[in-house]
Amino acid sequence: MTPSDGYLLDNRQREAGERFDAFATLFDPTTFRHIEALGIEPGWRCWEVGAGGTSVVSWLAGKVGPAGRVVATDIDTSRLAPAGRPPVEIRVHDVGVQEPPGEGFDLVHARLVLVHVPDRDRALRSMIQALRPGGWLLIEDADPALQPLTCPDESGPEQRLANRLRQGFRGLLAERGADLGYGRRLPRLLREAGLHEVEGDGFFPMTSPACTALEAATVRQIRDRLIDAGLATAEEIEQHLANVEAGGMDLTTAPMISAWGRKA
Repeated sequence: MTPSDGYLLDNRQREAGERFDAFATLFDPTTFRHIEALGIEPGWRCWEVGAGGTSVVSWLAGKVGPAGRVVATDIDTSRLAPAGRPPVEIRVHDVGVQEPPGEGFDLVHARLVLVHVPDRDRALRSMIQALRPGGWLLIEDADPALQPLTCPDESGPEQRLANRLRQGFRGLLAERGADLGYGRRLPRLLREAGLHEVEGDGFFPMTSPACTALEAATVRQIRDRLIDAGLATAEEIEQHLANVEAGGMDLTTAPMISAWGRKA
């Protein structure tokens, strides 16, 4: 997929930076905990797939040190430039189409990426191919179908509107090839791909400033798509954004499923 293919959440849109900041706040602690548990140390070679922003890339660089290597790839690397200094190498790369940007990696990590990649099977094979024997693959992806609501506590008209807009958002994602139930399949897919020591867990954030910021930025980013598809009116979107800003709703994100395994 290229940016011109109609990707719903283009990195070059103004709201993308706000979304990356919210994702970092919500999910970095979980990601870092998993990578720490896998034993990252100075000198490791890491491939960060679909990096998007800089938070994970910069953290990895600090962990592997000058003797290590972090290859950060994305179809759009416009927001990665601040991290582009040794040991970080930035490359424009489509994991679902191109060969891996190297081999012998100790760690390959992708977060909130594969659910959007049309050829997810090829992408997964590519990431495993890039690992050294004994190297670790960590995939973290959303499962919007597992918990489809913005407001699980649908207590009033504000919450009902929020959930209807989330349903529209999910429909737009599905139209563009997103697999809204992908996260739950990750442990099985890693086992079927031949990885060992496969484990997984899930994280479901609720009711935080980052959840609120993510909801507002996402709705602003897809505003015109929702209207053009007849899924909401401009007035409904403005009302929802005002409701979000008022702070009276318990907003959530889709659960993030993390799964990891080691190459034989």
